Amino acid sequence: MPSDPESVPRPEPDDSHDVSSRRVSRLHDRVPLVLRVAAVSPTSRAVAGIIGVLVLGLVLGAFLVWRGRPVEEPIPTVQRTGPPAAGVALPSPSPSALMLVHVAGAVRRPGLVELPAAARVADALDAAGGPTRNAELASVNLARPLVDGEQLVVLAKGQHAPLAAPAPGGPGAASNAPIDLNTATLEQLDTLPGVGPVLAQRILDWRTEHGRFSSKEELREVSGIGEATYADLEPLVRV
Repeated sequence: MPSDPESVPRPEPDDSHDVSSRRVSRLHDRVPLVLRVAAVSPTSRAVAGIIGVLVLGLVLGAFLVWRGRPVEEPIPTVQRTGPPAAGVALPSPSPSALMLVHVAGAVRRPGLVELPAAARVADALDAAGGPTRNAELASVNLARPLVDGEQLVVLAKGQHAPLAAPAPGGPGAASNAPIDLNTATLEQLDTLPGVGPVLAQRILDWRTEHGRFSSKEELREVSGIGEATYADLEPLVRV
């Protein structure tokens, strides 16, 4: 008699496959993200590489643009020099420049002496051996600067300055040659009309302060010489 199928014992279900699946799922959850990213397709990795290169290129380009930016440089200042103001001392000439001066009169060795361009009357007297015993040093201004080619005459005591040599003859010619304002002594200036010893000394003082007269018109700058006095002196002097 056939047996009842339901009475036949059925085999127990195999749970080993389900257990393995669950273990693989838990293992997948524990795998680091970087390993899963590595499993991305080669195309995605190539795109990521291109993006990285582009970003690096942008950063490098921005650095080059920043480095090549124009730098503002300060504008150099230009120092302008104008003519020296009145009363400002001018620099002394170079000591290497030389000049010739004719020293005559009451000196030990009269004649030509060679002096530096910044030399004064006292230096010329020393170069000529110094004054003699009867020299009248008040006839010259020892502090006056010298000019190249001038004649320096030292008077003896009791000697008066000679008058200027007569001018070339001719009708209407002046009886005396004009006096050089840059070499005249106090006695020579005292012979001019309207000029006494005080005004003559002021002319010498002006010459000492300014070095020399560059024009006859500068006589107007001497204290005590007005327009009328200058009109009388103008034809009698020269520079």
